[in-house]
Amino acid sequence: MIELGFKQALTVAMTADIRIPAILKIGGGAFNEAAGILPGLKCRQPFIVTDAFLAGSGLAGRLKDQIVASGIDCKIFAGSVADPTTEAVDQGVRAFVEGKHDSLVSLGGGSSIDTAKAIGLLVANGGRISDYKVPKPIPVSGPPHVAIPTTAGTGSEVSPFTVISDSATEEKMLVAGGALVPSAAIVDYELTMSMPQRLTADTGTDSLTHAIEAYVSRKANAFSDTLALSAMKTIWAELPIAFHQPDNRSAREAMMLAATLAGMAFSNASVALVHGMSRPIGFFFHVPHGLSNAMLLPAVTRFSAEAAPARYADCARAMGIASLQDSEATAVSKLIEGLFHRNEELEVPSPRRFGIAEERYFDMIPTMAKHALASGSPQNNPRVPSVSEIEQIYREIWQ
Repeated sequence: MIELGFKQALTVAMTADIRIPAILKIGGGAFNEAAGILPGLKCRQPFIVTDAFLAGSGLAGRLKDQIVASGIDCKIFAGSVADPTTEAVDQGVRAFVEGKHDSLVSLGGGSSIDTAKAIGLLVANGGRISDYKVPKPIPVSGPPHVAIPTTAGTGSEVSPFTVISDSATEEKMLVAGGALVPSAAIVDYELTMSMPQRLTADTGTDSLTHAIEAYVSRKANAFSDTLALSAMKTIWAELPIAFHQPDNRSAREAMMLAATLAGMAFSNASVALVHGMSRPIGFFFHVPHGLSNAMLLPAVTRFSAEAAPARYADCARAMGIASLQDSEATAVSKLIEGLFHRNEELEVPSPRRFGIAEERYFDMIPTMAKHALASGSPQNNPRVPSVSEIEQIYREIWQ
């Protein structure tokens, strides 16, 4: 049994408001039962939100055919884009209203699910996404939303968050509130079997980051702790298998479930510094979200560990990197070393090796640091950084 720490700088919350989807359908083949969920949610004219790839692959068509065969009319909106933008959301809102839809079914990675959440938010409340960015509240819940993830990583199918890029201000806006939690989530690992190696690594590391940050967050609680420890243990063991053996169904199934557990963990404890710093890298340099998290996780852990060594030691022990006999300091050291080695194994590039222009990267560091701090996520970190400390971490990860 893992001894919970967090005795130095932080305390686990005594009470917590837990939010998860009302319906969770989990397991291989669950995708084929999507239409059966809709009547119970009073979905009579669903709006399928997906991306061009999944529309072209035929998966979105399979979903539509399944729904239509059940006697429910629906349409596909394939306008979701990576790092969803206000423009894509506005297009979705117009199509939703013009089609007189009453519900949402999102199909894809975090981008499609986040886009659907933002569409529902604006349909119900009006205005612009910037009107609701953290810490502003969401007054009215949107229409019913069934989320179907096709990647094992983002956890968006169970989270109260959406991240939308404002094309006008070049800002990645975090919007949060219980109203964004999907009404139902269908978690089918078989949808991840065709994920390429790079996407497997990046979304898997995104999940690991969710679990670790949930556990060390200043908003951690007993509920999120249990999920976070279970998720990080599974991800640490299974991600290399899924990466090297993409056809391994057992590893894919374990990763999909762990991603959902990690999603519920951070949804009820929040993310921290890694995510705050990751979003600007993604926006300004078009680095996939999971990959930018991977670039940052070891360095941010090294920066943060001194503020909550017991918590980080728990992570190392849960992941099997350290033993119960190791001291906190030894366990933390092994965790940091293990994260750097895992990045090597998963072939995670530095910003330099990713191909980002050096001069522009360093010119943008002050802006990225300000955006990171303004996101609110760094304030949940065990060690809350200054702008200059965030800038230094950006410099450290360059190569």
